[in-house]
Amino acid sequence: MAGAKDGDAMDPDQNLTVSAVGTVYGIGVGPGDPELITLKALKRLQAARAVAYPVQKGDSVARAIVAGYLASGQTEIPIDAPMTGGDAAAPGYDAAVAAMAVHLDRGEDVAVLCEGDPLFYGSFIYLLLRLSGRYRVEVVPGVSSLTACAAALPLPLVGREQRLAVMPASGSDERLREGFAFADSVALVKIGRHFQRVRALIESLGLTDRAYYVERASQLTQRALPLAAVDPASATYFAIILVFKETPS
Repeated sequence: MAGAKDGDAMDPDQNLTVSAVGTVYGIGVGPGDPELITLKALKRLQAARAVAYPVQKGDSVARAIVAGYLASGQTEIPIDAPMTGGDAAAPGYDAAVAAMAVHLDRGEDVAVLCEGDPLFYGSFIYLLLRLSGRYRVEVVPGVSSLTACAAALPLPLVGREQRLAVMPASGSDERLREGFAFADSVALVKIGRHFQRVRALIESLGLTDRAYYVERASQLTQRALPLAAVDPASATYFAIILVFKETPS
């Protein structure tokens, strides 16, 4: 994706030639169950000299998932950036890149942990945008929260000629209705404070009896239940609502 590991790459911001000798591995560590990490991700993780991971209020779910797999002597780089992304998160990502560059410029590989899959609503996206063109980047896909939620029910996500729409619950009612009109199965992510509005929308479409709520899929605290049975006060950001307009036949 970026320059050759042993060659030179141009820094697009400063027009300087930098030595891209280390590799950044964006590693998907899965939705929460440590056994869902792939063999490739495990190998890249344990071979890396430094390990970076996002933290929120001092805690890191991604690190907790792989805590039992970390190798001794690895340098840890916490990434303190709000989950909102954008301008508020920029200083945290910039600081993380600077810390990672110290290792990369010495020829040491860095593993960046990401819950689920790195490129499916993953925080690694913001690092990828900063690192591409400067260092070699390899992405190791992970089990996504979406597929883990379907497995928790278990119900088929899509099949045959069916269409799937994945949308943040923060979208407008009009935009969400467009997704429901388009798709046979709908996944609403990042629920949290949007729960009551989204549930009301699903009720207005007559789909409540086909809707399910899954939070923290594959973790010990997993909950999977019909949408109608959920107490709004208990809804969390780490949840997905799945709506199946039709089941594969």
